[in-house]
Amino acid sequence: MSLYKYKVLDPSGKALSGLVEANSEDSAAATLREKGYSIISLYLESAGDKAKGSFVIDRVTPKDMVIFSRQLSVLISANVAIVQALRILVDQTENLKLKMVLSEVVDEIDGGSTLSISFSKRPKIFDSFFVNIVKSGESSGKLDEVLDYLADEMEKEYDMLSKIKGAMIYPAFVLVGLVGVGIVMMVFVVPKLTAVLEESGMELPFATKVLILVSGLLQSYWLLVIIGLVGFYFGFKYIINTKVGKVVFDNVVLRLPIFGKLFQLIYLTRFTRSFSTLLVGGVTITHGLKIVEDVVTNSVYKDLIHKTVISIEDGHSISEEFTKSKSIPKMVSQMMNIGEKTGRLDMILKKITEFYSREIDNIVANLMTLMEPIIMVIMGVAVGLMVAAIILPMYQMAGV
Repeated sequence: MSLYKYKVLDPSGKALSGLVEANSEDSAAATLREKGYSIISLYLESAGDKAKGSFVIDRVTPKDMVIFSRQLSVLISANVAIVQALRILVDQTENLKLKMVLSEVVDEIDGGSTLSISFSKRPKIFDSFFVNIVKSGESSGKLDEVLDYLADEMEKEYDMLSKIKGAMIYPAFVLVGLVGVGIVMMVFVVPKLTAVLEESGMELPFATKVLILVSGLLQSYWLLVIIGLVGFYFGFKYIINTKVGKVVFDNVVLRLPIFGKLFQLIYLTRFTRSFSTLLVGGVTITHGLKIVEDVVTNSVYKDLIHKTVISIEDGHSISEEFTKSKSIPKMVSQMMNIGEKTGRLDMILKKITEFYSREIDNIVANLMTLMEPIIMVIMGVAVGLMVAAIILPMYQMAGV
């Protein structure tokens, strides 16, 4: 399939432009004529294989959605009609996939659909959280304000995750390098050194035997090792995609040393930020919790939110289930209780988000400082064991 950019006149004589996906120019023209359009111009935007590659590269990222929300908010606040605002964004958007989706949205809105309904047809791009925020903005007549607030919160979430990913790049790079060097040593260097030790006929230390065994496996059965690792990867993915496996994995993640607390705060901040944004947008508490249940991916917190929805529907307070949970700090449940009683739950949630966002920043900064010596220790121990497994037997041979 290829992408064609078009300029047409609709049945009322209004000029329209956008993108259409088709196998050929004739097919694209036929599609436009079926809609009752008179074609002014039609030309190739991106050809088949290239378009497919672009769609992989141009997946719609959180950053793209932040920019889109911000720009749409600015245009609507400047009293630009929604259809016209979206047409401007179609021309400005560099992401090919988002550009095509927005072009389809423009056609639907021009045909009488609302923005939220059109977005809801594309859940891979606009999730339920985004759709409900837009819907609340349409209902209240404050779409520009709601979109601006949404962009702010999405930007904060994006910045937080970017900092965490940035902090993990260095240790991940070093550990991959360490494993790579270790494999090269085991396959090419260690066999030549251990061959001398095996020929001596002396009793080898346990560490040396293990080193020889691992080296032999990597040399003789490297294909089976690769198949085993690939099988383990896909097997692990399959297990954590099952209900029981997902629950066990999510519980383990929250109890990891060093990183466990960081993950707890990330999920907690995602919950408070999303819930606060929905409440500000005018979404009801119960409906907002049901939406946030999908936003928070950890099953421990999903289960807690689900229980909270049931509790609220039975007439209990929102903070009751949070007070019982060991995964929620006491301060959070107490502040939520205060916010519920004072009618300022959205403001309280925002304060909690700001507090824990700062704590996440501090933890990430400390992790970056702590990670370097930890990696150095791991490298030192790994190299030390390998050297000891080779050098000790050589000393024994020299003593003999």
